[in-house]
Amino acid sequence: MNTPEHVAIILDGNGRWAKAHGMPRNYGHIQGAKAVEDICEDAWNLGVKYLTVYAFSTENWSRPQDEVNALMKLLRNYMKDCLKRASKNNMCVRVIGEKSRLDDDIRESIENLEKATKDNTGLHFTIAINYGSRDEITRAVRKIAQKAAAGEIKASEITEEMIADNLDTAGLPDPDLLIRTCNEKRISNFLLWQISYSEIYVTDIAWPDFDKKALEKAIEEYSKRTRKFGNISEE
Repeated sequence: MNTPEHVAIILDGNGRWAKAHGMPRNYGHIQGAKAVEDICEDAWNLGVKYLTVYAFSTENWSRPQDEVNALMKLLRNYMKDCLKRASKNNMCVRVIGEKSRLDDDIRESIENLEKATKDNTGLHFTIAINYGSRDEITRAVRKIAQKAAAGEIKASEITEEMIADNLDTAGLPDPDLLIRTCNEKRISNFLLWQISYSEIYVTDIAWPDFDKKALEKAIEEYSKRTRKFGNISEE
């Protein structure tokens, strides 16, 4: 089986899963966080080297305040637990997104987590928090524009590689496979630049129920496809 090097997942369906089980939405988010813990280990055991998950988008701030507060509380706890698991499992953890809107203690936890795990050689796990791809690209363009205004670069010197190097994901390979759960068929402003050539897999399984078997099925489907870049097939 041809295992993708980098898998990106849009975690969808926590709220609907909770409703189906007669539970509040926040319970769905808690179970969804547990599913993330499991899928990290499963992905690594299946040969995936990079895993990126969409945890909290820039649009999620518009949700009811009590839900946002619960998500931030969950995030605080998750950052602490993630440090323990990353150390145990040799994971290198990175958080992408606009962190300035997050509370100081959350930003500090993120910084500590990234610093403590940066030299780990196991799964490279990336979490998108307060992330939106249009925002990411806008911030990258601003950085490049500032360099151009300062005379450090010329407009003619701006390349795709330079833009990629100024994105939050600089240094990471582009995803080979994008998975979206709960049967939603949209990208939702996630890694728009990076998934230009990614294979897309949609499953009707809600995120809290997404497990190793579901991941294996997604990878199996991926391995059947002939990847094409322009007119060149990847064999």
